[in-house]
Amino acid sequence: MSFEGGMEEMRVRKAILKSFNSGNYTATIQLSGSYKAYLEGVAVAREIPAAEMALGRKLAVIFFDEHNPKEAVVVAVYT
Repeated sequence: MSFEGGMEEMRVRKAILKSFNSGNYTATIQLSGSYKAYLEGVAVAREIPAAEMALGRKLAVIFFDEHNPKEAVVVAVYT
């Protein structure tokens, strides 16, 4: 997805929630199709209630820089 005005491309990926830290609102996630690698410390949008962050839930994650998980944010939880 590209935007006008000089913004860089971002990518939306599916993932599974492996753990959630409600204190700092970060998650450990497993990207769909990646069975061994987890990303830790991924930011979670504050609009998502902590009660929705149950282990095993499906997630939508936006990557602003696909090579840097610190530039990602969980934006949705779905079933």
